[in-house]
Amino acid sequence: VQLQASGGGLVQAGGSLRLSCAASGRTLSLYRVGWFRQAQGKERESVASISGSGVSTRYAESVKGRFTISRANGENTVYLQMNSLKPEDTAIYYCAAGDRVLSTGKYDYWGQGTLVTVSS
Repeated sequence: VQLQASGGGLVQAGGSLRLSCAASGRTLSLYRVGWFRQAQGKERESVASISGSGVSTRYAESVKGRFTISRANGENTVYLQMNSLKPEDTAIYYCAAGDRVLSTGKYDYWGQGTLVTVSS
């Protein structure tokens, strides 16, 4: 499966952005999808993930209550709605997919990143 992340940009603190992760090649509903981010000089961290059905979601503590992950399986797309953005949310955001993430901890497919910059 090929993943294409988009939707990044420059936004002021307190603003919102919606990232999209569009899949091609296979049906995305077969996979758990995660969003990750990597800020300059820092390690990559998990932001949120969603099960194939969309029933189960997980969030990093730092984004709980501000970010919402959702999926539109009919569109083969997963979204990350980011509200109340903070300068510390500035990073390159990546989406990834895997079909055995909960047992292996491993995502098999990765999209290219999309840059989110939050100005203070």
